[in-house]
Amino acid sequence: MNKPPGWSQEEYIRAYRFVAKAHLGQLYPGTGLPYLMHLSFVSMEIIAALAVEEVDHPNLAVQCALLHDVIEDTKTSYQKVKEAFGIDVADGVNALSKKMAVNKSHRLHENLERIRKQPREVWMVKIADRISNLQPPPLNWTQTNIKAYWSSSKKILTSLEDASPYLGERLFNKIENYVCYIK
Repeated sequence: MNKPPGWSQEEYIRAYRFVAKAHLGQLYPGTGLPYLMHLSFVSMEIIAALAVEEVDHPNLAVQCALLHDVIEDTKTSYQKVKEAFGIDVADGVNALSKKMAVNKSHRLHENLERIRKQPREVWMVKIADRISNLQPPPLNWTQTNIKAYWSSSKKILTSLEDASPYLGERLFNKIENYVCYIK
């Protein structure tokens, strides 16, 4: 018999349903696809990492992967996430959420500082999110946007790579491949 995955499929389904409702009608920018696709990609990265690396709280990683944008991009509050999934998940999702009140030039640094105060499973989600986002840039992006995104991806890797050798290597390779969009 195979070893169980270490994370709960029931908890995954519960979080998936929660975000499907919260993000209903939202589209993945530049694709016309449901936003739920992005959340599925991020959780897939986490599940792949959990298959090769042990962590203390696999459900935290999986739930935060699915929920990572729910506070930032929907009307869902921290309190609602806390009531549905507990304080650890709510704190993780909150740390992963950009604070728009922070000056844009300091936002990534501030975001990474908050994430680094969380368990490593939350760090893994930020890495997985960036892996998922390092796709061909939107057509309306300028070279300045593309270079800034590439540079911020390197900062994420440098700051969080200790959380997961597997995801760190995946992000490193995505960053290396993203160079093809820089002219």
